[in-house]
Amino acid sequence: MWLLVLAYLGGVLTIVSPCILPVLPFVFARTGQPFMKSGLPLLAGMALTFALVASLAAVGGGWVVQVNQYGRWLALLFVALFGLTLLLPRLAERLTRPLVAAGGRLSEAAAADTRPRPGASLLIGVATGLLWAPCAGPILGLLLTGAALQGANIATTLLLLAYAAGAATSLAAALLLGGKVFAAMKRSIGAGEWLRRGLGGAMLAGVAAIALGLDTGILARVSTASTGDIEQALVSRFAGKLPTDSGAMMSQIPRGGDQPAGSMKMTAKIPGELPIEGNLPSLDGAVQWLNSPPLTAQALKGKVVLVDFWTYSCINCLRTLPYVKAWAEKYRDQGLVVIGVHTPEFAFERDVGNVTKAMKDLGITYPVVIDNDYKVWRAFNNQYWPAHYFADAQGRIRYHHFGEGKYAESERVIQQLLREAGAAKVADGLINARAEGVQLAPNMNEVRSPETYVGYRRAEHFVAETDLAPDKVTAYSPPAQLALNNWSLDGQWTVGPERAVSNAPASRIVYRFHARDLHLVLGPGADGKPVRFKVLIDGKPPGDAHGVDVAPDGSGSVTEQRLYQLVRQTAGVKDRTFSIEFLDPGVSAYAFTFG
Repeated sequence: MWLLVLAYLGGVLTIVSPCILPVLPFVFARTGQPFMKSGLPLLAGMALTFALVASLAAVGGGWVVQVNQYGRWLALLFVALFGLTLLLPRLAERLTRPLVAAGGRLSEAAAADTRPRPGASLLIGVATGLLWAPCAGPILGLLLTGAALQGANIATTLLLLAYAAGAATSLAAALLLGGKVFAAMKRSIGAGEWLRRGLGGAMLAGVAAIALGLDTGILARVSTASTGDIEQALVSRFAGKLPTDSGAMMSQIPRGGDQPAGSMKMTAKIPGELPIEGNLPSLDGAVQWLNSPPLTAQALKGKVVLVDFWTYSCINCLRTLPYVKAWAEKYRDQGLVVIGVHTPEFAFERDVGNVTKAMKDLGITYPVVIDNDYKVWRAFNNQYWPAHYFADAQGRIRYHHFGEGKYAESERVIQQLLREAGAAKVADGLINARAEGVQLAPNMNEVRSPETYVGYRRAEHFVAETDLAPDKVTAYSPPAQLALNNWSLDGQWTVGPERAVSNAPASRIVYRFHARDLHLVLGPGADGKPVRFKVLIDGKPPGDAHGVDVAPDGSGSVTEQRLYQLVRQTAGVKDRTFSIEFLDPGVSAYAFTFG
């Protein structure tokens, strides 16, 4: 229910989003008509079509994208025809064949016909739903990311429909207000005719804006700046009320989960009677198994199982690994089986070679499932990186935890399940995991900077003299001063959906942050050659504040696709300006994380 409310409020906010501008003329073409027979069918058609198309897109099939593109062009032609009939009434009179006669009938309905046709309005609404591309702020991003991970289902469609209903509500209010203005203007001689032509011209302008991609380009970036903070505040306000173990799609807050390590006290309670949360789902569907042949339910019978969802460039996952590895080692001979499920976030994390190397570097020796198709993720109905599921010897899930923290409590669960399984001499003591470098727990009291994506699909707080230009080489210049949590590019970059690629030497990224640690997910050029870089903090070499991947003088190199720790402050955490200059071209930058 709370997710539905959040989705609805996100939709209501679209009325103040610049992305709605291109389709506003399509809506206001119904101005002056009875709302129940004209405006309501239009808005209903818009909401239903958007929810249906977005739900189908969740299955990820290429055919959906292709069909949607054809549908958008047909909708553009239909709406353009409608706009022309409003602008040029004589044209409508001359078009007598079936398709264009429909345009003439639509023109009559838009011209305050005393017998409005709900079917005509519904068709305009369907076309609008195909053309409407709302800006993916935090709330819609949450819904779409969750839909992509879980696939098309009833929950997905309901949430998207709630979002579209919110947008329809705010548009309905605007339409009702516009109807009063229209009625007042009609009292002036000739005003109604000029208003109709004006709406026709506005509709053609909207068609042109959508055809040129302004709704998903410039306007989307403007909208992120104007409504992103409001939506993020709503997400934060509702976060405590949203369920963590249901089908709720909380994937826009995937890393870290609900228990930051810095907020946890290492005095665990004994869990007591653990409930049965369901049967351990099947691990079938994995692309590949590493460190083990495929494990079946029969092979796991009689074992206590810990399933750890992770991905190797996720900072929160890396900080839980010392504990997971220590549990696997300590309790292996007593009947514990740890299974890592590597479900990727970025494209490079789908490379099995990259995962294999990362596992070797991280010292992971327990079985790992390569879940590139998200089949295991969906089977568990999982929402987070990292996520831990604990199953007893009978194959029943008895406990789960999302995010960092609660390590002592989790270990008590392992001990209790082992005792239930009949293991002898299960120790009461807790491990003392040694975490260093990037795996050291964060100081959450000092973290005031959020995870920040560099690709345009989820980029926020970007500032520069030039707006982010999707998928083309662009020269950027940062402002002289950055506000806290703002970031910018300098030099020639190509910004893609999930990464930015430097196209020339001396390209830079700058970020104004507040945290003890700063990490950046990076990858070398397409040829695999190392990319040298230089890090500065407030314009100076980092010195003692350097991360494990940086020398005190700020020098370092990108040799593989992974998370790099670039800043580790030892004292005096405050607002700082971070800068990284890449001396060679071709580097890929994905996401900042802090700790």
